[in-house]
Amino acid sequence: MSTQQAAAKPSLQGVRIKARKGAVKAHAKHEPSVFRDQLYKHLEGVSKDDFEGYTNKLVQAGSTLEYLKYADALFEILVVGGLLQPGGSYLDDGAPPSPFSIFNAKEPVEVADVKQYVDVLNKLIRRYKYLQRPLEERSLPALLQYINRWTDAQREKFAVATGIMMAQGLAQAGCILALTKDHLIKNDVSVEIITLIFRAYLAEQSMDHLSTALRKGGVKDLLAFFPPNKRQDKYVDEHFRKAGLPQVADWWTKKQYAALKETIIAAIKDSLNNDEPHGEVVAAIKARQTERPLPDTELVQCIWQGLISSVEWSARQDQNDALAIREVGNFADILEPFCNGAKTEVALINAVQVYSYEDTRIIKAFPQILKVLYNKDCISDQAIIYWHQKGAKAQGKQHFLNATQALVKFLQEQDDSDEEEDEE
Repeated sequence: MSTQQAAAKPSLQGVRIKARKGAVKAHAKHEPSVFRDQLYKHLEGVSKDDFEGYTNKLVQAGSTLEYLKYADALFEILVVGGLLQPGGSYLDDGAPPSPFSIFNAKEPVEVADVKQYVDVLNKLIRRYKYLQRPLEERSLPALLQYINRWTDAQREKFAVATGIMMAQGLAQAGCILALTKDHLIKNDVSVEIITLIFRAYLAEQSMDHLSTALRKGGVKDLLAFFPPNKRQDKYVDEHFRKAGLPQVADWWTKKQYAALKETIIAAIKDSLNNDEPHGEVVAAIKARQTERPLPDTELVQCIWQGLISSVEWSARQDQNDALAIREVGNFADILEPFCNGAKTEVALINAVQVYSYEDTRIIKAFPQILKVLYNKDCISDQAIIYWHQKGAKAQGKQHFLNATQALVKFLQEQDDSDEEEDEE
């Protein structure tokens, strides 16, 4: 037996020798730096504006570098140009900025220019699909929370890139919820950044597309991005109009109206079901209008929906016409204080028309309901005539125009006779 064999230590087959924990941690700490240096070697030599060249090099590098393991480091390098320490400052180890990153985009910032950088990321992620989840779930939210640490131009580049990534489906809108942190909200940073993100998004897609993305991403309330002293609908509306994004302001206002309408409808229905006096119901609606006003035309339609939804319909269809006429007569005194002009009166007629079209139980009673509302001073003869001539909604339009022909003819003749009396 040789001395070498004699000195060999016994070992168990199949048992892995564990490295000491401290050594593993120390080694792991420096691994992102090693990854960065290896990635730089692939990117060096590509000329500054050769986006196709960068795409090819990044795709090639993915076959040898562990992109999934170092996804966070990869996106820090490609988005902000270097590795970050906890807290958002750059890792200070003497390494130069990345040859390719979104922070290398032109100044002043142009959406078309930033888009070229995002296209490189898009092609890379199309090749390595497993990178999309780390990007949208970890990297973008983490980078957004550090956005206050960068220059105005860098913020704009990153915000524009985020908007384009969202519009292209590379990232879900939920990533922007990272901007609702207190340190970003208090100095209006969050508001500025979502404005830039939305503007870049809307350069690519429609407002409907953005609203769907926000809903799917769980972004329910834009007020959360505003400082506490500006968390009112009017500030959101004013801000986006001044920023040249009226479509965002219109969408937000419409969304808030929809939520407000649901609240009003439910409150009126509950009040009537609890047999509250009609005067109290009117006072409650007026008080609510003072706090968060709806346009008069929207309000009167809401009141109608709340009132009619409180009716308990009969199982026998032949009884529902009479029931509808009676109930409308009973609650007309709640409607009347809010029918304060031709626009609101036509809006009320349209609300009745659409309801009658959608709930065919009372479709035959439509002309009689208009008569009741006319007799109770909720709508004028002029409003009915205008609605019949050019104000009716599309839903079942011809049916309702035919059904009310006799009523309109009667009102027109009455008007003519009144004019003749006045002339005499």
